[in-house]
Amino acid sequence: MPDPAADFLTYLRQNKNYSAHTISNYARDLRYFARHCREQKVAAVTVEAIRDYLRCLSKLNYAKRSIARCIAAHKSYGRFLLKNKLAQADPWQKINSPKLEKNMPDFLTVAEIDQLLDAVKRGAAKLKQIRDRAVYELLYASGIRVSELVNIQPADLDLAAGEIRIFGKGAKERIVLISPRAARVLQDYLQNVRPVLAKNKGTALFLNLKGGRLTQRSVERNLVQYAKLAGLQKTVTPHTLRHSFATHLLEGGADLRVVQELLGHSSLSTTQVYTHITRDRLEKVMRQYHPRP
Repeated sequence: MPDPAADFLTYLRQNKNYSAHTISNYARDLRYFARHCREQKVAAVTVEAIRDYLRCLSKLNYAKRSIARCIAAHKSYGRFLLKNKLAQADPWQKINSPKLEKNMPDFLTVAEIDQLLDAVKRGAAKLKQIRDRAVYELLYASGIRVSELVNIQPADLDLAAGEIRIFGKGAKERIVLISPRAARVLQDYLQNVRPVLAKNKGTALFLNLKGGRLTQRSVERNLVQYAKLAGLQKTVTPHTLRHSFATHLLEGGADLRVVQELLGHSSLSTTQVYTHITRDRLEKVMRQYHPRP
């Protein structure tokens, strides 16, 4: 029996290159609404029925972002049904998403980055220390996402040119640049640590101590420990290093479109959030040091 929802999810994976995480969330959104309709005996999906469901989500304390994603999932599914002539109309297209507040990304100062990376040098046994130095130097030096980092293969590296091939969101390929310092730390890892860890002939660049692919969760968990060791009072995640990379480039005078390209943002508006951070910082400095504030 045909299953339009399953076909839709396959379409997202094969044609749109959506991440497994996004597809999982969309599948859950579709499933929950279908279950709600069954339980509430909704005879026909109307705009009012959808609004009732969204009100239920609000009463259950769903975040606005979760509700916005639910709406996006159903609108995308509706367009799929209409395009394939599996539906004649879709009331979800008439639903507006809630207005979302733009959260200002957290970032570390240059001094805090130095504290953190110094903590990595002294915070683990030799093999793990060299690997983790390579991991966190690379995250800060390139601004890549942790999901991109754990999927790098050794063949993606060109350390002589200071370049790494990255496959980002939607499997989009881009080349990122890294500093000579990060290249040296990576070379140390490749020569002295990875051959020891690659017991099971792991294909990923970064391997765990058992020879398997290093996971995102391990990168996140280890970073929390290093931040504590460094005495940082902020919550530090791999994305904090990405935000710090972008903020420091812009503070140093980098062009916004260059930063957009390095981060792999498809829209300039996504990158522009960092200009607010740097502006706030400039205003703070001006108020602090100007003779007539």
